[in-house]
Amino acid sequence: QVQLVESGGGLVQAGGSLRLSCAASGRTFSSYAMGWFRQAPGKEREFVAGISWSGGSTYYAGSVKGRFTISRDNAKNTVYLQMNSLKPEDTAVYYCAADALLRVKPAEYDYWGQGTQVTVSS
Repeated sequence: QVQLVESGGGLVQAGGSLRLSCAASGRTFSSYAMGWFRQAPGKEREFVAGISWSGGSTYYAGSVKGRFTISRDNAKNTVYLQMNSLKPEDTAVYYCAADALLRVKPAEYDYWGQGTQVTVSS
């Protein structure tokens, strides 16, 4: 099993940056693909970015491509989401998730963190 804890959320002005971290417990972190998702009030949880177990493959939602960067450090059991040029529509609770394969559907992920709030003011 993998336990995930997100951190790094907060309040930022439009155009600003934040870096989210997701720390994982367990010896098998490096065998999991990782994803970042977000959920705004009244909306469904949506895929933001994903990274393969090795870090060699990444995938982004169109709405964040070019602004967000996902990375991982398997030695530290941590995955990151660097968010630049933030917009008010990026406001949501951000979750990290782990699964055997890099997927985009939330229902296909086995393990989830508790989420961290990101609020972007205009």
